[in-house]
Amino acid sequence: MPAISFQSVSKTYSSTRNQTGPIVKALDDVSFDIQQGEFFGLLGPNGAGKTSLISILAGLSRASSGTVKVHGSDVLTDYANARRKLGVVPQELVFDPFFTVREALRIQSGYFGIKHNDDWIDELLVSLGLADKANANMRQLSGGMKRRVLVAQALVHKPQVIVLDEPTAGVDVELRQTLWQFIAKLNKQGSTVLLTTHYLEEAEALCSRIAMLKQGRVVALAQTSELLKAASSNVLRFKIDSELPTHLAAQARITGRIVQFPAHNANDIEQYLAAIREAGLVAEDVEIRKADLEDVFLDVMNKKPAIEAPAVTVDLAKVAT
Repeated sequence: MPAISFQSVSKTYSSTRNQTGPIVKALDDVSFDIQQGEFFGLLGPNGAGKTSLISILAGLSRASSGTVKVHGSDVLTDYANARRKLGVVPQELVFDPFFTVREALRIQSGYFGIKHNDDWIDELLVSLGLADKANANMRQLSGGMKRRVLVAQALVHKPQVIVLDEPTAGVDVELRQTLWQFIAKLNKQGSTVLLTTHYLEEAEALCSRIAMLKQGRVVALAQTSELLKAASSNVLRFKIDSELPTHLAAQARITGRIVQFPAHNANDIEQYLAAIREAGLVAEDVEIRKADLEDVFLDVMNKKPAIEAPAVTVDLAKVAT
């Protein structure tokens, strides 16, 4: 039995409040399963449908069609059991300013009918670096500390499935490391983890399998290792102090001074460097690296038409060409 099952899930809504505007399709026939114990990544650009899918999973929104199940419990017809098996860390910072951290966790436990679980609450506080904030009022905490409390609230009832929606957005390096160490530990103990993130290096390091969404459709679904193997090239990376000519910039990924070109072979590398010299530019800190998940992600998102992936895997040959 899958930990999470999305079957033919679609979501449409009107673009205006009075329901008279054009229909927007946030999700379009999304189908895939996440197996028990997986660390699964859900990636996509803004507006791809990630949050819509998680909202449906968490019961915050209803699908226009299709079914969603958590360990066999339908999120609509068996919602109580589905909610009990699910712990969701939302993207937004939502908190009650009238309680201390420990009180907030006890109240959250009560929503699931759990009492006298202070030992587990203490373990969460220590594991997430909140032990010295246990008696602090929620409104006194920094943004990073509030984010830690949200993670603790999602885990306080020991859910079988943990959903992390952009959990490290705007937080410091210490929290990211603390969070991933603890979540990885829970995953090794059998918890299923569904992660959405824009930090693709996190997804590459943590997720064993990845789905990519584009315009509400699954455009890639495969083992992370298989996606990386499908990358069609290495990457030429260097720094320059001036702007690239337009014809070169169109082929490059540019971040500040850093320029990166896809390089299939040594001839490609020499041609790029020759073009840089002809433009009167000097390339510094030149290196060749293997393509990473960000390169694969950009390749997949730029494919036209989008690759239609089946429920289990994507045709990786199409990604590579």
